[in-house]
Amino acid sequence: MKPEEELRFLILGAQREGNRLLTDLLSPLGVTPSQAEVISCLKAGGPMSLNAVGKLLVCETGSPSRLVSTLVERALVVRRENPEDRREVELELTQEGHRLAAEIRQVESRLYGWLGQRLTLDEITTAVGLLRVLVAGTAAGNAITRRDGPSSDLPKE
Repeated sequence: MKPEEELRFLILGAQREGNRLLTDLLSPLGVTPSQAEVISCLKAGGPMSLNAVGKLLVCETGSPSRLVSTLVERALVVRRENPEDRREVELELTQEGHRLAAEIRQVESRLYGWLGQRLTLDEITTAVGLLRVLVAGTAAGNAITRRDGPSSDLPKE
């Protein structure tokens, strides 16, 4: 196997194992990893447009409207139309959404602990640097860059 091929499969395998673990940890909360990511983005950034949420998501390409609709139906997110522009929708966590966001944060901490048991901080730092180079300029890389700064830097548009 060529090194590039092995790298490809190792990245895929790491993603699948991490996502499988995250799915298992989130299961008791009744949310998927993609739904949890939307909730976490809204918790970190506060009310924002559907478009702005979409620019922060790594789990979803394109518009997250179907994903958000499920969270609205479950009363975790409220959707408000802009009275000046009905095409623009603002999203905000409900009280139940905020409660669930705290539980999601605990689950994420458990996932990060799992990673920390397998890799040292130096190894994680090295891996992050290398993976940033791989995703630079991509939709996922751009979403990660947008989320990397303080919450005041999250898009509100």
